[in-house]
Amino acid sequence: MAIECITSKNHMNQPSKQNHDKNEDEESSLVFDASFLKHQLNIPKQFIWPDEEKPCMNVKELDVPLIDLKNFLSGDPFAAMEASKIIGEACEKHGFFLVVNHGIDAKLIEHAHSYMNDFFEVPLSQKQRAQRKTGEHCGYASSFTGRFSSKLPWKETLSFQFSDEKNSPKIVKDYLCNTLGEDFEQFGDVYQKYCEEMSTLSLGIMELLGMSLGVGKDCFREFFEENKSIMRLNYYPPCQKPDQALGTGPHCDPTSLTILHQDQVGGLQVFVDNEWHSIRPNFNAFVVNIGDTFMALSNGRYKSCLHRAVVNNKTTRKSLAFFLCPKGDKVVSPPSELVNDLTPRIYPDFTWSMLHEFTQKHYRADMRTLEAFTKWIQQKSG
Repeated sequence: MAIECITSKNHMNQPSKQNHDKNEDEESSLVFDASFLKHQLNIPKQFIWPDEEKPCMNVKELDVPLIDLKNFLSGDPFAAMEASKIIGEACEKHGFFLVVNHGIDAKLIEHAHSYMNDFFEVPLSQKQRAQRKTGEHCGYASSFTGRFSSKLPWKETLSFQFSDEKNSPKIVKDYLCNTLGEDFEQFGDVYQKYCEEMSTLSLGIMELLGMSLGVGKDCFREFFEENKSIMRLNYYPPCQKPDQALGTGPHCDPTSLTILHQDQVGGLQVFVDNEWHSIRPNFNAFVVNIGDTFMALSNGRYKSCLHRAVVNNKTTRKSLAFFLCPKGDKVVSPPSELVNDLTPRIYPDFTWSMLHEFTQKHYRADMRTLEAFTKWIQQKSG
C-alpha cells in the first residue's frame, strides 16, 4: 500500500554507497519484465533484501476489527456511534480495520480487478506507453528499476491522480485514454467510477474518524472535500525466491487514509506488538489504514502502522489501493480540541504537497517518515 517506496538516489535515508551496484552498466540495463523474471530460479541481486528485512511467510494472523457500514450509511446515529468507537480503538492500537457492507457495487470491484489483468498481462513494451516520467508519481512503473539500486520491490504498478474538485469531472478517464489510447476508454470509465466511489467511501469514514476523536462528523469530512487523491494498481507476479524478495518494503503510508481491496491470494503483513502479522483476504471487505498525514491531523492520537507485502512462487497477487489526500494547499493542523496542556502539538503545520515532495525527492518512505519530515521542516524554517 505504499505511495512510494523506491525513490531517487540522492535521498537522505538511502543505504550507504556499498549497497549500490558497482557496475553502472548492469544497473542501468536492469529491466523488470515479469513475463521473463517470474520463471527464473535466481533473481537479480537488486531484488534480494538484507537478512534482517527478509520476509517470514508463516506469521500469525492479525485480529482486525470488522466494521459493518450498512446501518451507518442508512443514517442510523446509534450505528454511527458504535462504528466510530470500534474504529477509534483500532486506530489507537495499530491503525488498521476492515469495512463491509460499504455500498460499493460488487460488479464494479470485479471489473476493476479484471481490467487490471488486461493491463498488466500485455507485453512490457505496451505497458511502457504509460511509463512514469522522472519526477512524476503517475504512470506505469516496473519495480522502479533505474531509480534505486538495491532492495527493489517485486511488483509493477500503474498510478494516476483523482480529483474530487468540480472542475475535474473525468480526470482519471482523460488521463488513461490520453496515455494509453482510445482503446482504453472502458478501462478509463471503470477506474473513474471506482475512484469516485472510493472518494465517497473515504468521506464517510472521515465522519466516523471525526466522531471517534470527539471533533464532530463534519470536521474531517469538510477538510477532505475536493480531495486530490492517488489511485494505484499493484501487480505482484510470482517470484521463485519469495523468501529473499518483497513485493513492497516495510513502510507507513505518508498519505491520509488508504482503502485497499486485495484479491484472494494474500500477502499483506502488518507490524504490531513487535512482530509481523498477516491480514486475511476478504473479497467482500476493504482494508483501511491510517497514514502519516492523518496521524498528524489527529495530533498523534491515531497511528500510521508499518506494513509490507510479501510475494509467493505460484500465484500473481493483485490489489487496488486508493490513497486519500487533501488538496495540496490545505494546511494539515489538528483541530483545537485535540491540543491542550496535556497533549501539546507534536507536528508543525504543513501542506500535503510539502510532504509529497519530501517523499518523492528527499526521503524513502519508512516508519519514521513523519519524524524525519518534521526535522526537515524545522531546518528549512530555521
